[in-house]
Formats: sequence, C-alpha cells, structure tokens
Amino acid sequence: MDRMIYLAMSGAKATMQRQDVLAHNLANVSTTGFRAELQAFRAVPVRGDGASTRVYALETTTGYDAAPGPVQHTGRPLDVAMQGNAWLAVQALDGTEAYTRAGALTVAADGTLMTQGGLVVIGDGGPVQAPPNAQLSIAPDGTISARTPNGQNLPVARLKMVTPEAPLQRGPDGLFRSADGEELPADPNARLQDGALEGSNVSAIETMVAMISAARQFEHQMKMLKTAEQNETASAKLLSTNA
Repeated sequence: MDRMIYLAMSGAKATMQRQDVLAHNLANVSTTGFRAELQAFRAVPVRGDGASTRVYALETTTGYDAAPGPVQHTGRPLDVAMQGNAWLAVQALDGTEAYTRAGALTVAADGTLMTQGGLVVIGDGGPVQAPPNAQLSIAPDGTISARTPNGQNLPVARLKMVTPEAPLQRGPDGLFRSADGEELPADPNARLQDGALEGSNVSAIETMVAMISAARQFEHQMKMLKTAEQNETASAKLLSTNA
C-alpha cells in the first residue's frame, strides 16, 4: 500500500514543481532576451530499513533552452540583438559581472549606459560613459560612437560581448554567469544587430498545452492517493470484522 502512496506523493510533488517552471516561463513570454527554463527529474532511492524499494522523484536542473528568440526590428539606435551565442556583459546589482541577451539600452542622467532594467553596461574599459548631449550609435562589432552637437562622430567604447564555450548558469537575479563564477573574456568576433531586440524563446501555445497536461497528471496522482486511503480504510475494517 505504501508503495502506491510513495509513487503518487512523489509524482504529485514533481508535477507541482513542473507547473512552477511552466508558469515562470509563461510569465516571461514577452520578456526581451528571456531563455526558457528546462526541467527534469531523477529517481532517488529512499534510505532506511525496509525502504529499499521506495523511490522519490527529485527535481534536477538541466539549464535553459539555448534556442534564439525571434528578432524584432525597432529602429531604435540603442536597441541591440545579440547574434549567435553572443552575450552582453553587464554589472549585476551585487557588483559582479553577469551576462544577458536583453539588449534594450538607455543612457542615465549622468551619461552611464544602462539596460532598461537599471543594470550598468560593461565596455572594454569598464562601465560605458557617454558624452553629454551626444547621440549614440552602436556598430555590429559593439563599437559605440557618439555624434556631438558639432556633427563629429567620436568612438566612445566597445560593448563587452562574450561567447561562452560551455552553457551558462542562471542566477536568482535572472542573469547568467559562468559555471565557475569567473568573468569570461571578451570575444572580438561576437556580433550584434542594432535597431532590433531579441524576444523570448518561450512558445506560449506549447507552454499552455504543457500546463494543461501537468494539471491533469496532478489530478490523477491525487486520485491515486485517495484510492490508497480508501483501500487502507477498507482493509482496516475487514481486519476488525474478522477479529
């Protein structure tokens, strides 16, 4: 009887975790540069006397979907879409270097180039500072030029773009970092598309279908628990009657 309970209980817990991931992905279907989170489960035997045949299903993180999202042309000079496996380097709120595909940039009041989420954009020499009253443009190789009021185009900096050889890891802040936490070197061959933004790679239709499937699976597991309870009650009544 307890085997049935273990199966239904661990399955229901895993399904709830799957629903959380799917809901998180669906909530970010319109987030610029978002990478869909992937999820998998592994079987872990229960330790202890008499429990060698009991197995839990535990969540294991498999990373993110690296497929590129759709590129939307905006015509805005400070919108950039990373090409290939290139990532834009930014300064996280904790001061560490992190990487993102969200390329909607803006200039703060003090001239600091930032993402629309308020993160400082890192260039080849550190945070990028724009001259006052200058119009910025970004070349495909990440070079930032400023057009001054007198009509001159002056190079300001070059965006730091990296191309990781191994998959990055998503942090609690939604930014990506290398597996060992070390800063990645700039890739001079990395390229971007200016005047465009990369959208989320989450498919709303596929995610909704997966959520419906997970909900039905959860209902079946709850029915299994209910059946196990009913069988246990019936067995206890039968034993008491025979006694």
